[in-house]
Amino acid sequence: MTFRNTFTWVLSALAILPLYATANIDITEAPSRPKNMIIMVGDGMGPAYTSAYRYFQNNPDTEEIEQTVFDRLLVGMASTYPAKESGYVTDSAASATALATGFKSYNGAISVDTNKRPLTTIMQMAKSRGMSTGVAVTSQVNHATPAAFLVHNESRRNYEAIATDMLQSDADVILGGGQKYFSEALLGQFKTKGYQHIDDLAQLESIAKPKVIGLFAEVQLPWVINDVDANTLSRLTQKSLELLSQNDKGFVLLVEGSLIDWAGHNNDIATAMAEMQSFANAMEVVEQYVRQHPDTLLVATADHNTGGLSIGANGEYAWDSELLKGISASPSNISATAIASDEWQTGVSKSLGFELSASELQQLSNARMQGDEALQTALKKLIDVRSNTGWTTSGHTGGDVQVFAVGPAADLFKGNQDNTQIAEKMMTLLPKKD
Repeated sequence: MTFRNTFTWVLSALAILPLYATANIDITEAPSRPKNMIIMVGDGMGPAYTSAYRYFQNNPDTEEIEQTVFDRLLVGMASTYPAKESGYVTDSAASATALATGFKSYNGAISVDTNKRPLTTIMQMAKSRGMSTGVAVTSQVNHATPAAFLVHNESRRNYEAIATDMLQSDADVILGGGQKYFSEALLGQFKTKGYQHIDDLAQLESIAKPKVIGLFAEVQLPWVINDVDANTLSRLTQKSLELLSQNDKGFVLLVEGSLIDWAGHNNDIATAMAEMQSFANAMEVVEQYVRQHPDTLLVATADHNTGGLSIGANGEYAWDSELLKGISASPSNISATAIASDEWQTGVSKSLGFELSASELQQLSNARMQGDEALQTALKKLIDVRSNTGWTTSGHTGGDVQVFAVGPAADLFKGNQDNTQIAEKMMTLLPKKD
């Protein structure tokens, strides 16, 4: 008997079997099934990111270090390894497939098994029960994680095919970036199927009912550090909840802070912390929704860890979060502006929020003469040295990630588990088919 079959059978026999012993729950206090389920993914958000964010958001004028939403809702850990053929270190596609279907697959797989056969996703299961579904992300909507919840493809790189297949997913809400992958003809098909299409965040307010596809950028949404007042992911999350909650049968929603991972790949700590702030804000939106709708379950996790972030480096027992708070633009923006200006030193210092030494200015000047990419790298290294931030890779690492949960059945996610078990548990909490 497979784990899924065992778990389903046990959950259907709550009154007679001690299922919750493994979840540290007293059988007399067994949680009820949720009506709505929200899964939030901080892409690349390994444990060091949530710790770093705690210190980043700390008020230095108080004695205590303030708790974050991650501290409040932490319940367990999850392993993330992909199918055996891909080793121990997952990519976003294989991990998203595990979280969406409950099965391991190879790196690059979009909800297909190792033989490239489609796997049933939690979104498909929800749809078959009359529930609403949606995704709200900061990457393109046809990127690995949202794609794995909505479609099937042998490769995450088949962006156009994935975009086309999203039409058949029948998702009620699709919000994020990715305009370049959706042709006018394809968007016409979405409209024919009853979708409202918007491409400006200001248009969100005009949307009162599903279905909607909102594509607000060519590819990714803007870096939060360059647009700190936008609160874009929170706005997308709030609108998704508003629209999906109109279905009396409930909903399943995926929210992804996609660009935490992209900043990690870039080894860009300042940009990463701004993306963490955005994701934390969106989690608090959902946390508040759960308080107001106690029939709703939130489960949040990361798909993997990116960059091997280290809080403290260079042999120093220190990490300067205050310095990071003073940085007002991404290294990519700072570099682009500096390349375009002869009087670049003042602008760079102002954007970084600290005065540069003569040797630092010389290093940046040398990098500037080599072009934009070299200057971006030099800026990131300068920030790392000044803040004592360390990185081990520009790729992913194989460590376990955290699991956060609140709402009905949240205790099922306590302790250590595999990422496939997160999906299995959520699937078994879906209502029975009529």
